[in-house]
Amino acid sequence: MEQETTNILARSPTLETVLMVEKTIEEYSGEFNRTDLWKKLPKKVMWQTYLVILNYLQSINKIAISNGGIIVYIWSPEVAKRFMKRKRY
Repeated sequence: MEQETTNILARSPTLETVLMVEKTIEEYSGEFNRTDLWKKLPKKVMWQTYLVILNYLQSINKIAISNGGIIVYIWSPEVAKRFMKRKRY
């Protein structure tokens, strides 16, 4: 059990790493697949950690991955601001 916990923690990204990957995806949106984008990161990130970040960003609808494997940044701060200003029920 302890070995399993260690493996999970080894792939847990820091906030700084998540933000770095997100910024890189935003910069190169629609240009690269996950392997090529991984190579464009300004700092080295373990592949498993990178995949955890991609899964997280996809689960919160910040990125989409096309059928061809191309990663696209889909987050829109303007839409989010408009949504937050809506009258609550």
